[in-house]
Amino acid sequence: MVLNNIEQLIEKYNNGETSLKEEQQLKEYFKQETVALHLEMYKPMFVYFAASQKETFTKEVSLNSSKNHFFAWISMAAVAVLMLGLYLQSPLTAQGDLGTHEDPELAFLEVKKSLELISTHFNQGASSINYLNEVENTTSLIFKK
Repeated sequence: MVLNNIEQLIEKYNNGETSLKEEQQLKEYFKQETVALHLEMYKPMFVYFAASQKETFTKEVSLNSSKNHFFAWISMAAVAVLMLGLYLQSPLTAQGDLGTHEDPELAFLEVKKSLELISTHFNQGASSINYLNEVENTTSLIFKK
């Protein structure tokens, strides 16, 4: 009767319908030295499963996060230079270019206004970087070394 039960469990196992308890029964059966001849081909598989279940990974995995923010600062500076370059290349308002102002105070106010515009956009980008720094700090707390 035990052999018939094992054959039914093998059939269920091949169909993927066994429970953990039934799989444990199969492992126990195939641990024995004497197994029915027609079931001998399953023995190496269950012996391997039992041996591999005992294996553990002992090598230490280091999660080194690079603190190199050089690329982020270079990219922000490049964007700022690019925006300034595009702004100076594009035609300005109806008053004309920066170089055509007769009044130096008016020219100063125009430059100040354009730098404030660039500053607000730059600060928005920098605040996004601060958000990314918070995310990095949180993940480093979660995944401590």
